Amino acid sequence: MIRWLIKISRPRFWVYIAGPFLIGVLAASPVQGWPLVILLGAYFTFPANLLIYGVNDIFDYETDKHNPKKEAYETLVKPKEQKQLWRWIAITNAPFLLLLPFLGNNGRWGVAGFLFFSVFYSMPPIRAKVRPLIDSIFNVLYIFPGIVGYAVVSKTMPSLFLCLAAAFWCMAMHAYSAVPDIQADKKAKISTIATQLGKAGTLLFCLVCYALAAGLSISTLGQFSIAAGILYGFMMIITLQAKNAKAVMKLYSLFPYINMSVGMGLFFWVLLVVK
Repeated sequence: MIRWLIKISRPRFWVYIAGPFLIGVLAASPVQGWPLVILLGAYFTFPANLLIYGVNDIFDYETDKHNPKKEAYETLVKPKEQKQLWRWIAITNAPFLLLLPFLGNNGRWGVAGFLFFSVFYSMPPIRAKVRPLIDSIFNVLYIFPGIVGYAVVSKTMPSLFLCLAAAFWCMAMHAYSAVPDIQADKKAKISTIATQLGKAGTLLFCLVCYALAAGLSISTLGQFSIAAGILYGFMMIITLQAKNAKAVMKLYSLFPYINMSVGMGLFFWVLLVVK
C-alpha cells in the first residue's frame, strides 16, 4: 500500500513543489518560525504530491489506460482503487489544514491557490487539463508553494515580475510534459495544448515561455536567468529533432533531472549571489 501511494505521488516530481517552497523561504530570510517552516516543508513532499497526482490519476483513467507510460513509468489507478485513493488523499492532507490559522493572510492565500489549481486541473467542472492553453495556465499551481514559503517568513508577497517569470516557466514545463502524451490523448479524444498545437507548435510555445521567464527574472537573477533560458531552449530544439515518440519519451525522461539541476542551481544562486 505505502509503495503504491508513493509511486502515485511521483517522487521524482516532489522537488517541483518542495524546491519552490525552500527557495521562497530562503529568499525571505532570515528565517523565523522554524517549526512552521518544517511542517510546511513536510507537507510539500508526499502529501501535496499525492493530492496533485492522485486526483489526476482518478480522473484520467480513460486516457491513462491507453498510455503505455502509465504501466511502466507511472501507475494506472483502476476504478476499483479510486475510493481507497480518495481516502488516503484526505488522510494525508487534512491534518495540515490545521496550520492555516498560523500562516497569515498571504500564506493562506498561497495555500488556497495551490489547492484550487491542484484539484481543478483534473477535477470537473473545470477540469483544466482538457482545455487547451487553460491546461498550461493551471500549471501555475507549482509557484504557490514558493509564495507560501516567502509569505510565511516575510509576511509579504514576492515580486510580481518573479511570480510571472515562475508562471511562464511552469506553463512551459506543463506543455513540454504533454508532448509525449499526444497520441494517447488523441486516442482518448482529449484536447490538450499539445494535441492542438502539435509537437512543433507546442515546443515553440515552450520556447517562448522560457524566454519570457528568463526576461522577467533577469533583473533579479541576472546571469542565472540567461543560462537557464539557453539550457531549456536547447532542450526544446533537441526534442524538436527527435524522429519518433520513443525518442521524445527518452528525452522527456531526462526532463525531471534537468529541472532538478536548475532548481538546485537556483537555490545556491539565491543563497550565494542574490542574498
